[in-house]
Amino acid sequence: MRARLAAEVDALRPLGGDVAWVAAGNLHVTLKFLGRVDAARLPEIEAVLAEAAALATPFELAVRGLGAFPSATRARVLWAGAAEGAAAGRLATDVDEALAGLGFAREARPFAPHVTLGRVREPRRNAALAAVLAAGARREFGRVRVERVSLMRSELSPRGARYTELRTLTLARSSG
Repeated sequence: MRARLAAEVDALRPLGGDVAWVAAGNLHVTLKFLGRVDAARLPEIEAVLAEAAALATPFELAVRGLGAFPSATRARVLWAGAAEGAAAGRLATDVDEALAGLGFAREARPFAPHVTLGRVREPRRNAALAAVLAAGARREFGRVRVERVSLMRSELSPRGARYTELRTLTLARSSG
């Protein structure tokens, strides 16, 4: 799936001159973005995330379709959608609830599972890009079995984000 998504990024690249593209190894679905966090808080964050993961059941996630936030004509974020995301949505809600108990703000918008392909630095109308996104609205990228989640550190730079996995948490509830 990463190879298909990376090929899509390569196809989109000529249409988005002012886009910070996500490297193939960095493609992921974000359940919750925490922002800057003091390292001293990591153990409590890991503990509540482990509890949320222990209550979740492994699930299948289909990645399908292209789009943009807030819209294809004024794109800020280019994405591939994560379809059949009910289980991912439940997990995101559980993570949001667990972290709210530690004082992190609850998400204001409903969870929209997606894989970010690129971030537009200076959003402006781009009819060619909007047309390609519309044409790819039903494109299939594959399915993945989600059996674990990761607590990640992201460091942004002009060359893109660098991610470091801090902890891997297994979705532990058996499906039977």
